[in-house]
Amino acid sequence: MKKRILLNLPNTLTLGRIFLVPLLVVFLISSSRINSLIAAAIFLAASFTDWLDGHIARKTRQITTLGKLLDPLADKLLVSAAFISLVQDGRIPAWMVVVIVCRELAITGLRGIAASKKLVVASSWWGKYKMLAQILAIMLLILDVPWAMAAAWVALALTLISGIDYAVKFVGGNLE
Repeated sequence: MKKRILLNLPNTLTLGRIFLVPLLVVFLISSSRINSLIAAAIFLAASFTDWLDGHIARKTRQITTLGKLLDPLADKLLVSAAFISLVQDGRIPAWMVVVIVCRELAITGLRGIAASKKLVVASSWWGKYKMLAQILAIMLLILDVPWAMAAAWVALALTLISGIDYAVKFVGGNLE
């Protein structure tokens, strides 16, 4: 009997992103400028693995059920942990992070319901723009760039738009 390998390179990269989350938080909650730079590097590396794992999985046809489950989870853990840590430092208002995290959890719930009915709510371009805007906003907030809050507002707007888009698709699929 042939042994099945679950941890291909894309899944390993996704797990690596998850393992970087606690390390990111450690550096984010420190007030040192050097720690902010290290946090930015960790966040950038983790964000890059999001693109890289998907690219490799599609290119080499290594898309797995495990990867489909882990990748969005890793994204949500990374983004949520970064935003929540940035609240502690006063770089972004808590209410804004609550809205973003609630949207992420709500969409995860909708996807779970759809998956239980063997349906997939595919990622839309709105979701991809949202993720890109969130990554940019987090990087700018970590680096304490003066116009970082403008990027956070754009990320918030795209987060809400993409959430509405997913909800409409979910309801349009007559799922209950």
